[in-house]
Amino acid sequence: MKIFYYVHTGHRVGLDRFRRACTIIRALVDVDITLLCSDFRIAHQARDFGVKNSVGIDDVRNIPKIANHGDKIIFDSDEANSFMLEDMRKYFSTFIRISDDKNDKKADGEFLISPYLSGENICNTVIVDEKYFKEEEKTIKLSFFFGDDDYEKDLEKHLEFIDGLTPHLQLGFYYFFDYEDMLKKRFKNHHEFEEYDATVKKSQILISASPQAVLESLASGAKPVYVQREDYTTDFLELFESLNIPIVKNYDKAYLIDIINSINNHNYFKMEHNCEKVAIFIKNSLNL
Repeated sequence: MKIFYYVHTGHRVGLDRFRRACTIIRALVDVDITLLCSDFRIAHQARDFGVKNSVGIDDVRNIPKIANHGDKIIFDSDEANSFMLEDMRKYFSTFIRISDDKNDKKADGEFLISPYLSGENICNTVIVDEKYFKEEEKTIKLSFFFGDDDYEKDLEKHLEFIDGLTPHLQLGFYYFFDYEDMLKKRFKNHHEFEEYDATVKKSQILISASPQAVLESLASGAKPVYVQREDYTTDFLELFESLNIPIVKNYDKAYLIDIINSINNHNYFKMEHNCEKVAIFIKNSLNL
C-alpha cells in the first residue's frame, strides 16, 4: 500500500498548491510519499523543494495509472467534480482533501484540511512552512511577485499598476523566455525563480497576486499586500480579511499607493505555526 499526494500544477494555475504540497511533505519527513504533479516540468524539479519522489502525470484522470485500489492519497486540486471525488473516496482506502472554499463541506469517507471549516475529521489551519517564521533581515524595501504563471502576459498589460514604485521583481516559473527577458530589462532589480524564498523573507513589503506568497510573507514578519487577479479564485479574500491583509482589486494604483504610504500604521494579525498540527492530523488520518 502506497501513499500519494496529487497537486494541480501548470502554466495556467501556477505553483501555489505545489509550494503548499512541498511544505506538507517536508513536515511528514519520515513518511514515504510520492508527489503526483499535473505537469512534468515541475515534477522534475520537485527534489529541489525537498521532495524525494515525484511523478508528472499530465492529467488528474491519470492517477489510477500510477496508484492502485486501496492506496492512500492527499488531494489538493479543484479539478474534480463531485462524481470524480466520490469515485476517489471509494478507490483509495484513505482520502485526505485540501480545500480553500469557505462554502465547501466535508463528505463522508474523507478527511479535510481547510482554513475555514472545523469539526470531526477536519483540520482547520493555514499551511505555511516553518522556514518563513525565522527572523531574517529585511534588506528589500519593496518587492513584487505577480505569480508563477502568466500565460496571457497580464503583468505586462498592467505594468502601470506598479510604475514609479520601483519594486524588486520576483520572476515566476512558467514565464515564456522572451517575456522573461522583457521583464528583466524592465526591472533593474529582478530575482530568478530559484531566489523566491530569499525574496519573500527579505522583503519589508511584498505586493503579490499569489495567495501562498502573501501568507509566507506575513509569516516572515513582513507587510504583504494582496492583488486579486481576474483569473484567480477569490477563495482567499475572507481569509486575508481575517488576517487584516490589504487587498487591491482591479489594479487600483491609487489605492495601492495609499496602502503603501500608510502601511507602517497598519496592524497585521500574526500567522500561527501549524506545520506540526497538519503533520499530526495527516499521520492520524493515515493511521501511521
